[in-house]
Amino acid sequence: MSKETELTSEDLSKQRQSFIRARKLSVSYLAYSMSTPALVLIMLVLIFPVLAVFGLSFTDWLFGAKHLNFIGIKNYAQMLGDRVFWKSLSNTLIYVGTVVPGSFIIGLVVAILIQSSTSLRGFYRAVYFLPVVASLLAMAIVWEILLHPTVGLLNLFLKNIGITGRDWLNESSTVLMALAGIGIWQMSGFSMVLFLSGLVGIPIELYEAAEIDGADSAWDRFRTVTWPMLGPVSLFVLVISAIRSSQVFDTVKVLTRGGPNKASEVLLHTMYTEGFAFMRSGYGSAITMVFLVFILGIALAQMKLLEKRTHY
Repeated sequence: MSKETELTSEDLSKQRQSFIRARKLSVSYLAYSMSTPALVLIMLVLIFPVLAVFGLSFTDWLFGAKHLNFIGIKNYAQMLGDRVFWKSLSNTLIYVGTVVPGSFIIGLVVAILIQSSTSLRGFYRAVYFLPVVASLLAMAIVWEILLHPTVGLLNLFLKNIGITGRDWLNESSTVLMALAGIGIWQMSGFSMVLFLSGLVGIPIELYEAAEIDGADSAWDRFRTVTWPMLGPVSLFVLVISAIRSSQVFDTVKVLTRGGPNKASEVLLHTMYTEGFAFMRSGYGSAITMVFLVFILGIALAQMKLLEKRTHY
């Protein structure tokens, strides 16, 4: 009788383990089945196109041609000796290096001012966020009028205060900074909204504790409480702003087309010109891969450099 009881206990234990394994498998199957549509969509929209572009970068394919030839790394070797590529790369770096800190500082200052305001807070949020949701193509035309050398409002204002205006979009010395100014105007509202979300999450008790410890001025409260608590948000703003600003294309295409003398040529515009204007899809794909590596490098570099300062 004892032996039969032991066998029965063992059988029950095995059945219990079998049931647990079956339940785990069913849960895993359900999870995979529910995530499969998203995974398939990611593969179709992101992974496969990147792999296709990577493969085309090693060919001499012309857009629309029926045949292509494998040429190895010749496209990348040609890129190394291409003056236009290096010019567009340096212009992109200068543009990113100007827009990111400019929009970061303005967005942070505006967010603090709006958060400290007691009235019309929603109105100011909408006004400063408007450039983000507005059509950049339409706004580019407005900026073209504002920066016009003879009838533009900027030059008319400068003339009234005794300063000679410039042909901002047609001079090599000013065109890139003019485009960067437009980029800062557009990106500041995006940074402002992100900083506002971070400011709302700071407990008021921390400010009260800082005031008890002697942080009487607004600057002391910002330095000891606000800025440290905004660490994670600041990192996110820097990474997203760098990625978005490196993707500048609309204003360049509409306002300057990379001129004058390639002074405003950027990577995305070079990629578009080579791939769709000159129909050199193989070479354009090589530039695309460099652009993807460029964006990934920016994101990883910022995360590594700032990671230690984002914890509290």
